[in-house]
Amino acid sequence: MNFIQSIGTDQFERVDFAFFASDPRSTRNHWKVARDHGDTIVDLSYGLEDEPGASIRSPWIERQTGQPIAPELQPGPVVIAHPAATVLALLALRSHKVAEIQRIVATVFEPASENGQKGMDELHEQTVNLLSFQELPKNVYDVQVAFNMVSRYGERSDVKLEAVAQRIRKHYQHLARGAVVPALQVLQAPVFHGHGFSVYIEMEKPVSIGDFSHALAGEHVVLTQSAEDTPTNVSAAGQGDILIAVTGDANHKNGVWIWATTDNLRVAALSAVECAETLTASRPKGQIQ
Repeated sequence: MNFIQSIGTDQFERVDFAFFASDPRSTRNHWKVARDHGDTIVDLSYGLEDEPGASIRSPWIERQTGQPIAPELQPGPVVIAHPAATVLALLALRSHKVAEIQRIVATVFEPASENGQKGMDELHEQTVNLLSFQELPKNVYDVQVAFNMVSRYGERSDVKLEAVAQRIRKHYQHLARGAVVPALQVLQAPVFHGHGFSVYIEMEKPVSIGDFSHALAGEHVVLTQSAEDTPTNVSAAGQGDILIAVTGDANHKNGVWIWATTDNLRVAALSAVECAETLTASRPKGQIQ
C-alpha cells in the first residue's frame, strides 16, 4: 500500500536529510524550503544537477578512486549520479588496472522504471492492449515500447532518450575524471526494472580473460561463472551488485565484451543512503550558540 500526500512546509521541520525522488520539477519547487529548514538535500531526481553548489556523487566510485569527499560545514545539494554512469565508470576504472584502454563502446538498455511509475504503467497498459488488440496508450513515450526496442521516443514525449544519454556521459566524466569516455547509445528496452549493458572494451594489448575478470570482480561487482548464471534483469532484481559475464572478441585479440545487469533503483537508493551517511559528519550536533 502506498501513502501519498502533498508536500507541505511543516514536513521539512526537524528533519536531518530530505531525499527528493519524485519528478525534477517537484524537486526544484521544494528543495529550498527544505534547505532553509536546515535539511541536507539528497536529490535522486536530477532536478538540481545544474544548481550552483550542487555536487554529483557516487560513493562506489569515490572508494574505487580513493578520493573521498571532505566534509563541508554547509554542504550544497548532493545529486546522486545516474546508476548507468556509476556502472560504466566502475567497469572502466577497474579495466584500466589490467592495461591501457584504447576505446569503450557501450549500449545501455533503459528500463521503464527510469521514467517512474507512469513509465511502468504505460508499458504494462501497452502490453495488455497489444495482447487484446486494443489501441496503445502513448502519453509517456509517444511510441510503442511493449515488445519493442527503440532508440528514441515520439515527438510528443516530454522525456528524451538523447537527454538520458547526455546525462550519463556528463555524470561519467565527472565521476571518472581522465578515464576513456565511452561511445554511448541508450535504447529503451521493453522491461520494467533493471539496466542492461553491452560493453566492448579494446585494450592496447591482448589480455587474458581470467586476468581481466579478476580485475573487474570485487566490491559491488559479481562475476558469473556459468551459462546458467548469466546476468539478466530478473537475476539482478533486488541485488545491490553489478552482475557481469566476460568474453573475448572472436575477431579482435585486444577486445573484451562485458554483459552486465543491475537493479537501477537499488543502485540509486544504496548510493543515496551512503551519501547521507558520509554527510552526517558535517551536520552540527547539540546546540550552536
